[in-house]
Amino acid sequence: MLLHRPHAIHQIVRDDYGWPLSRLSGLEGLGRSITVTVLPLAAFTLLGSKEAVTYAYFAGSLVALFATLNVGTLESWMARRWVVTLGMSCIVVANLVVLSERDALIPIAMGLVATEAAIFTVCMSLFIMDYIDKRELRRNESRRMMHNGVAWTIGPMVSILLYTEVDDRLPFLVAIVCAVVALTYFWVLRMGTNPVLSTPRSKAPNPLQNVPRYFRQRYLRIAYLITVVRGTFWASLFIYAPLYTVEAGLPTWTAGGIVSAVAVLLILSPTVLWLTDHTSTRFVIMAGFVLMAISLVALGVIGDAQAIGVVFWITAAWGASWLDVLGNIPFMRTVKPRERIAMTTVFSSWRETSSFVAPGLAAVILLAGPFWVFYFVLAAACLATACAASALPRRI
Repeated sequence: MLLHRPHAIHQIVRDDYGWPLSRLSGLEGLGRSITVTVLPLAAFTLLGSKEAVTYAYFAGSLVALFATLNVGTLESWMARRWVVTLGMSCIVVANLVVLSERDALIPIAMGLVATEAAIFTVCMSLFIMDYIDKRELRRNESRRMMHNGVAWTIGPMVSILLYTEVDDRLPFLVAIVCAVVALTYFWVLRMGTNPVLSTPRSKAPNPLQNVPRYFRQRYLRIAYLITVVRGTFWASLFIYAPLYTVEAGLPTWTAGGIVSAVAVLLILSPTVLWLTDHTSTRFVIMAGFVLMAISLVALGVIGDAQAIGVVFWITAAWGASWLDVLGNIPFMRTVKPRERIAMTTVFSSWRETSSFVAPGLAAVILLAGPFWVFYFVLAAACLATACAASALPRRI
């Protein structure tokens, strides 16, 4: 349970904090969605091949992993508000790097985008773990997913239309503006009367000091596996689905269409809560992974990119969207209260691990065989994770 807090603060959290925090997540997601949709296409244009794009993302993921593991160090040097500011500034710099059109700097841009997402996620997770009651977690996560769903529905289509029909530099300029707006909103919240953003209760420790203790706990290991495999799929979708549409001979705008179609599924997150209420969180998590595995096997059977494959990218994303709503719940409900902050920074490294695994695995497969083998490997990981999730307590 959370530590006792005054009734007034509890009311602020329930009535005021959740919505602004969700809106902040949506604003941040809008800027990032614009960037990540057109970044693979810009990289493909500059680097010339899927293999080169894969290696660039792999190099960028190393940068992001290093940054995430040192969020605790950053918080020891500066207040969390400045850590958030630094993180959100990374995506501004990343877009400027892409606008420079220097192919050697593309991995740095990719690393900065992932770093921004990592720092923002860690800091927001700490705010949530400090001030959101366990009974409110599912409702709060659903609300955040709805805001993110709207952002990720609008952003990709707008970015692709700007990229293909107006000017290929314009999406990156728009993404910079969105990032600045999101950062401004954060500071408006911080400078307001809301005590949550102005007085965080916790500091992010260095996760390297807590890794052994984290992975000695069975349920936390399963929670990490769930988020890593889910994140590996999303990293794969954002990197390879836009390239898939191009290789399948579809119009370039479909690259944004597929990401926007996937984002619409996040807006339907309340239906996931309804399903959870009538079954269990554990069951829905397992079902999501099974749906992902079936869809990925279908992509593997199709082999080289074809138009019909886009359908299976979307069905796989449908299963993954269930996990976006519920995937963090096993960790939030099984972590020990006294270890909540220490374990959060370890858990939050799933994003960088996923960003590292997806292009790294694809790079190895491309060295030894055709890319469609990647779909079968990822499907096997989804099935293994579904089996592992069956060991979670039903009460989650």
